[in-house]
Amino acid sequence: MGLIDAAHQQLRAPIILVWDRLNTHVSATMKQMIAARVWLTVVLLPAYAPDLNPVEGVWSHVKRSLANLAALTVDALETLIRNRLKRLQYRPAVLDGFVAETGLTFNPPSP
Repeated sequence: MGLIDAAHQQLRAPIILVWDRLNTHVSATMKQMIAARVWLTVVLLPAYAPDLNPVEGVWSHVKRSLANLAALTVDALETLIRNRLKRLQYRPAVLDGFVAETGLTFNPPSP
């Protein structure tokens, strides 16, 4: 929660967090920590919903960019993947497209 608290302090705005159902995300301890932060809204993805997860689009894009590639070592493959992800960081329109493909919006849910 330290990262989320720091982000809230820096942004000085409410945060909406979209999480998968990892056991630590849905634990009783985490529910208590979330309840203690009125500025935090957590939305859980369905149990299996790759079509609602923008990260699936990111990985698909990266995998396509590595098609027909034969990396000689795991380290070389890691370097290529990091390079592809770094390139995406500077292409916000492409990243927005991954979110748009899910049908999700950036509008906060109404109370």
